[in-house]
Amino acid sequence: MRHFIRSAAVAIAMAAASALSLSAAMAADISGAGATFPYPIYAKWADAYKKETGIGLNYQSIGSGGGIKQIKAKTVTFGASDAPLKGEELDSTGLAQFPMVMGGIVPVVNLEGIKPGELVLDGPTLADIFLGKITNWNDEAIKKLNPDVKLPDQAIAVVHRSDGSGTTFNFTYYLGDVSADWKEKVGVDKAVEWPVGIGAKGNEGVANNVAQTGGAIGYVEYAYAKQNKLTYTDLVNKDGKKVEPTAAAFSAAAANADWSSQPGYGVILANQPGAESWPMTAATWILVYKKPDDAAATGEALKFFAWSYAKGDDMAGQLDYVPMPDAVVKSVEEMWGKDIVDASGKPLYSGM
Repeated sequence: MRHFIRSAAVAIAMAAASALSLSAAMAADISGAGATFPYPIYAKWADAYKKETGIGLNYQSIGSGGGIKQIKAKTVTFGASDAPLKGEELDSTGLAQFPMVMGGIVPVVNLEGIKPGELVLDGPTLADIFLGKITNWNDEAIKKLNPDVKLPDQAIAVVHRSDGSGTTFNFTYYLGDVSADWKEKVGVDKAVEWPVGIGAKGNEGVANNVAQTGGAIGYVEYAYAKQNKLTYTDLVNKDGKKVEPTAAAFSAAAANADWSSQPGYGVILANQPGAESWPMTAATWILVYKKPDDAAATGEALKFFAWSYAKGDDMAGQLDYVPMPDAVVKSVEEMWGKDIVDASGKPLYSGM
């Protein structure tokens, strides 16, 4: 009987130790939530980082609006948003903000016989489609831009985001910049009152909905278009040039950005000048507390972001994201060392 009790006690102790070990391992993982735009690259970085360090990333791809809510509620270590917070909001919340990576938003369509890049749209025409003013694929405005493309006599099915979304913020910012009608009637925000169309959650939801709906048009981050083999369109940019969505075109749009001109590096890259610039280029940002309640968790998150800056460029390029310029990375890491501190005022980041 004593032997049985001892054995049971040992088994319970081992189970408890195992549970503690599992709990410790889980506690070491980094938690974040927000933008779906960068999810493919965050997932790729996280997989490589875990293999190298043993520390995982639990990232909820729920949209920028959800990420901002969760970091403000302190339910995650970091929030992620494609719509940067303004300086006054950063100051009032005690949050630090910095850009992680850049990419492109692309219109995607589901038209039989049309190949990726075969169709071209311009900003005013795209705005009129999402305003519900252009309702058929053989409309004269689309035909004028595509004289050599056989356009179907088919109704346009508009698909847009249903959740609070930084992708929507950047998309509506672009439409507002090229269409006074859009700016007046709809405006620019993470969530808007859409004049027409059906809503879908996340870049994932829009990509899936477009793929399943004949005659559909939507907007997604380029990596989602590639991964789902969707037909993207080319665009006419601010300089009147037809451009394809490529990493080079995204880089061209960001080339002249003055990242220090806005609090929290909150520079909008939509509709930038330049013959090679993709007009719907966007950055994505991370939000962490300057004086976090859980300093250890934020310190681990900064290590992951530093690793991603230092070692993640090739992985970003494989998914057609654009890494941040070296000068911006240097500035961000200097900001970490100065502004993000524990309760005693000690910096949480001192370099890799």
